[in-house]
Amino acid sequence: MKRRIFPLAIVSLLTPISFVALQTPGSMQASFTPAAQDRLQGQQEEKAPESCPVTKPSARPFVPPSPYPTTHTNGFWFGTDKLWTHLPKNGIWRLSHYSPTNTTLSQKLPWWREGYDPRNDPPPEWRPMLKVTGKRLNSPALSFASDNANNVLGPPPYIMTGLDIPSVGCWKITGRFEDTELSFVVWVMD
Repeated sequence: MKRRIFPLAIVSLLTPISFVALQTPGSMQASFTPAAQDRLQGQQEEKAPESCPVTKPSARPFVPPSPYPTTHTNGFWFGTDKLWTHLPKNGIWRLSHYSPTNTTLSQKLPWWREGYDPRNDPPPEWRPMLKVTGKRLNSPALSFASDNANNVLGPPPYIMTGLDIPSVGCWKITGRFEDTELSFVVWVMD
């Protein structure tokens, strides 16, 4: 008799909870969603100043070749088969500092190149031959150069760079890999 009571007791306890969940109005089920949507819309509605010609998705966007990912949820691919990266649709990088005492703004930026294989063609000191520079367009500021690049074996392999941007503002970022150069403009905020 005790064996039958235990399963029946569990079923009788769970049944009302199931019916309550099924009957809860949609407005109550999504009570946390509007705040999250407001935050997401606020990020998408942020706009760079008109004076900063940020790089935006083109009418004919770049699509990476196979086997590289062809879609990206939070931005767009920018470049050519020889060198490409991922950029935000609104052209804004909202960055932070590594630490309270560090005044530069930090950004990690991945780069891809068709056929790039760090195992078969390792550059000097096992570092990728990618150099990234930045120049502020909207006022005088220190430029930056970064050779802080690391191979990521993937799959497929890519190069990750760490950028230390001296200040907020309108920045032209340029990546150079061997004979290929790719430039874009972003609005940097903190």
